[in-house]
Amino acid sequence: MKVKVISRNPDDYMRETKRDIHKMPRNYDPSLHPFEAPREYIQALNATKLERVFAQPFLGCLDGHRDGISCFAKHPESLSSLISGGYDGEIRVWDLPSRTSLRNFYAHEGFVHGISYMPQGDSFISVGNDKTIKFWKSKTPTFGEEEEPFHTILSRTVLMGISHHRSQPLFATCGEVCNIWDESRNEPLKTLKWGVDSLQAVAFNMVETSLLASCASDRSIILYDQREAKPLRKVILTMRPNKLAWNPMEAFTFTVANEDYNLYTFDTRRLKNPVKIHKGHVSAVTDVDYSPTGQEIVSASYDKTIRIFSVFKNYSRDVYHTKRMQHVTSIGWSLDNKYIFSGSDEMNIRLWKAKASEKLGVLRPREKMAFRQSETLKEKYSAHPQVRRIAQHRHVPRKVFKDQKKLAAIREKEVRKEINRRKNSKPGKHKHVSEKEKVVISQTQ
Repeated sequence: MKVKVISRNPDDYMRETKRDIHKMPRNYDPSLHPFEAPREYIQALNATKLERVFAQPFLGCLDGHRDGISCFAKHPESLSSLISGGYDGEIRVWDLPSRTSLRNFYAHEGFVHGISYMPQGDSFISVGNDKTIKFWKSKTPTFGEEEEPFHTILSRTVLMGISHHRSQPLFATCGEVCNIWDESRNEPLKTLKWGVDSLQAVAFNMVETSLLASCASDRSIILYDQREAKPLRKVILTMRPNKLAWNPMEAFTFTVANEDYNLYTFDTRRLKNPVKIHKGHVSAVTDVDYSPTGQEIVSASYDKTIRIFSVFKNYSRDVYHTKRMQHVTSIGWSLDNKYIFSGSDEMNIRLWKAKASEKLGVLRPREKMAFRQSETLKEKYSAHPQVRRIAQHRHVPRKVFKDQKKLAAIREKEVRKEINRRKNSKPGKHKHVSEKEKVVISQTQ
């Protein structure tokens, strides 16, 4: 006589220890799950709602400055160190985990226009209104030692910015001209100028380390090569650029913060038009910085907000603001891709999460899997109207909201006017000009 019995492998349902999680059998036959898509959509909708519920980007502030913040410097090797410069010439060295000031001293008379770490991180350089370049040790002076620079260089002109070479003992300063300096010499190795009144920002390329670019007061962006005797190219925009940042992963891409409320991403291989126009701000954009991955940029603006953009999209994925934050003058993205720090006029440095709803701290394996599944579902259903509406909705200050409406009405009026002009004129007299083609007025080599 045959007796049929159910046989199961204990490894499929038994736990190895009492501390383990119970194993759940799953059947992946699609015929047994007829409502898979509706259930996934509900899960994506709930995940999007929970993301907005837990969106708390503000972490804390670093107070101690007696005037507005003008610039930042990130340590090349330590994530916990940050240097800030103020309008009153004061420099402060911060310990970010404890949110305390380790050192503070008055380095310059007037503004501190730029600070840059040396590649090893053992010292840093500052420039200011007093036409001096000062070299400082990163270590705090011992008891009895005075806070003094170990080397000082006197410049002939006021210096508005500084950028250090990634690996070599070279750095560039900008003011009336762009100078290339060696750390061991008191005179510049090379002076690069292109007939402009002044330069307000300079930045070395992090990949092609011989290239650098600067923003000029005549609304132009000038590209240099330190191996050449003359500047390479000059691009004149409709309005003045304030700051410039190179993509740390792509040698040929850089983004400019502009006075016309936009950011422009350019490709150096084709400077005729910008690759992307990043919109959203309602006042002049004062600073810009890239994430270490090169996939996102963060911008600071005079409209008292911070915006985070994807390099592939025109509009920001998030906007940060607080009631007390005034005009944001400087911005930075931490080298671990998790935090953003901003400096503003009201003497405060604020720390933010790069992803507003990200859970900080150690995650368990099940939590990681749940977050990964939620991200996948949100991306899969991101085009659905309800999911997109919840994901994109942001509360902004009333003035920003009203100014956004005004700018939208102005843009709509200009588009309508251009369409009517083409419609009521002779064929071919008024050609359609895209928005990207209006940005660059001219370029010279």
